[in-house]
Amino acid sequence: MVKHAVEANFDGLVGPTHNYAGLSWGNVASKSNVNAVANPKEAALQGLAKMKQLADRGYVQGVLPPHERPHIPTLRALGFEGTERQILEAVASTDPSILAAVSSASAMWTANAATVSPSTDTADHRVHFTPANLSAKFHRAIEHRVTGRALKSIFTDESYFAHHPALPSVSHFGDEGAANHTRFCSRYGEPGVELFVYGQVAFNEQAPAPAKYPARQTLEASQAIARLHGLSDRHAVFAQQNPAAIDAGVFHNDVIAVGNGNCLFYHQLAFLDEDRVLAELRDRLIGAELEAIRVSSAEVPLGDAVASYLFNSQLLNTPDGMLLAVPGECREVASVSRYLDDLVKTGGPITAVEVFDVKQSMRNGGGPACLRLRVVLNHEELQAINRGVILNDALYDRLVSWVNAHYRNELSQQDLADPMLLDDVRKALDELTGILGLGSIYDFQR
Repeated sequence: MVKHAVEANFDGLVGPTHNYAGLSWGNVASKSNVNAVANPKEAALQGLAKMKQLADRGYVQGVLPPHERPHIPTLRALGFEGTERQILEAVASTDPSILAAVSSASAMWTANAATVSPSTDTADHRVHFTPANLSAKFHRAIEHRVTGRALKSIFTDESYFAHHPALPSVSHFGDEGAANHTRFCSRYGEPGVELFVYGQVAFNEQAPAPAKYPARQTLEASQAIARLHGLSDRHAVFAQQNPAAIDAGVFHNDVIAVGNGNCLFYHQLAFLDEDRVLAELRDRLIGAELEAIRVSSAEVPLGDAVASYLFNSQLLNTPDGMLLAVPGECREVASVSRYLDDLVKTGGPITAVEVFDVKQSMRNGGGPACLRLRVVLNHEELQAINRGVILNDALYDRLVSWVNAHYRNELSQQDLADPMLLDDVRKALDELTGILGLGSIYDFQR
């Protein structure tokens, strides 16, 4: 029997060390804002405001916590010794790039936190989670252990939820999580088809691959996750991202395509074999016809799509159709703004466009879609989770007060070596785990 289900969004709360270190080669926005002074408090409040707007409209909105940064255990593993103050002084003077990496607040982009398969798709009818190893980038490859702890602390009941460790952290199994994964269905509670998008085939050097920027997701990683989650062929489609798009700065599929329900909104350069991908999705989608909205290069040049993050938007169900929640930059790029005006007039599935201000995140290369992890839950599963992370008015007010109490208005690269910053971060996170009811998920708490 098909059960009623909802798609909950779990947004990453921007961390206290949000800064612009330009760590992500292949992410144009990240590199273009390197060394700018960040405002962690503004970034966190912008993220919370987006969550609140969606929660107020009736969407189930959860909160995922930031990570402990700078991460001293990683520095110790790299051979830095002494007190924490001595370690910070040593790495700042000899290897400031390493300090920047272990101080990154990149866990805020929870689209990269994990891949999630709903219970209606999996063989054992549980919701499956696999944290992404994010092996392509050192600063992100250190996230998956705490991410896994946080997910287990929220989705605790093993009769409903299955948790897998991250895949081996090597390039052959590079996995970037839900940023390269989209699920299509007629209704959330119905069986669906999961689209896994990869950048290269690791064990075939002759296969097409980008030439300028690295492909972060491999076919082998996507296939492994489908196996771990117990997905049959009926529930999975594998598609290669267009190498030309990766070389243009489309480092994840969610920078060039977004889907919801039976709708796929994508750029014509998104997939290497567009016709095959669409045909397989149409063949496997049960109970509905795929509605594919193809944006041509003539309408929106690829460079404009990357600059605006048009496709790194949230596509949400409303009583009157679908809402496309876009970053404010979409109204600053002429071709994109014109396209959006025309889009809502077409009579298609997307009936409304709304702008969200996430500028602090955008400057580091993450739009509205990067900030959220989508989890389809039926009624029983929703009741079984840790309800302390579900945003309501009281939690929102408490988190705003928490941010105002603990976050700085400015943060530069030089500030990362300040031992007081580490103390402030730990104090804040210790308080946050109490607010959200997560228990001891951080290394300093264990």
